[in-house]
Amino acid sequence: MNKPGGRSGNPMVRLSAFIITKNEKPDIEGCLAGLKGLVDEIVVVDNESTDGTPEICLAAGAKVYSREFSGFGPQKQYALEQTTGEWVLSVDADERVTPDLASEIRRAVENPCMIAGFKVRRRFYFLGQRLRFGGVGNDCVLRLFRREAGRFKPVAVHESIEVNGPVARLKAPLDHFSYASIEEYNSKCDFYTTLSARQVWAAGRRFRWTDCLRPVWELFSRIILKGAWLDGQAGLIYAGLSARAAWQRAVKLRNMGNG
Repeated sequence: MNKPGGRSGNPMVRLSAFIITKNEKPDIEGCLAGLKGLVDEIVVVDNESTDGTPEICLAAGAKVYSREFSGFGPQKQYALEQTTGEWVLSVDADERVTPDLASEIRRAVENPCMIAGFKVRRRFYFLGQRLRFGGVGNDCVLRLFRREAGRFKPVAVHESIEVNGPVARLKAPLDHFSYASIEEYNSKCDFYTTLSARQVWAAGRRFRWTDCLRPVWELFSRIILKGAWLDGQAGLIYAGLSARAAWQRAVKLRNMGNG
């Protein structure tokens, strides 16, 4: 594995991709395949995987760094700092760069414009089905940007990129294969809701009785207002799990106040 801080300063690196990982064996090969032929460099920051994820990344030619997880924002910022490209692409292990998006990214980085970053529309998949409604069908995230113009907010969860300069939008989609099974969702939900509760607690937020209504609102807004029922069983299941996650965050926030 590479040692931290090993930036080469190679002027030939035009586009770098970076990924943070933790036991991503089921997804990482597909993610790396989507980057092949598109990027000049792949940086992976791994959090003590035990399933062979680092070895898969090394075999694909990626630079792999080992770092203990300290929150999504800090972890991705560290990964960004290991890249050397003029442009950088942030990708999650469960995401796939589509061929159309790859072509559009190539044109974007080769065009000497004043744009500092580009947002990308994500297509969301759950239980193998694309969800178009329920609040997840029109997700647009900033993922491609000039390395020197962007940085991640230092937050534990719901991280985002801030760029200094104008932002445009690419047309082609990025595919997000979120959870292949309910078991996978459940295994990650406890981790994410704990991070979320800790983050709002640190920001001064405390449990309120109205938090008990949040799961009801989550379910109502996703199914009725945002039309999750139009996605059939998968849409309804995701809405229900989202409501349960909202309840778990509320309970954890309450427990922090009673500790």
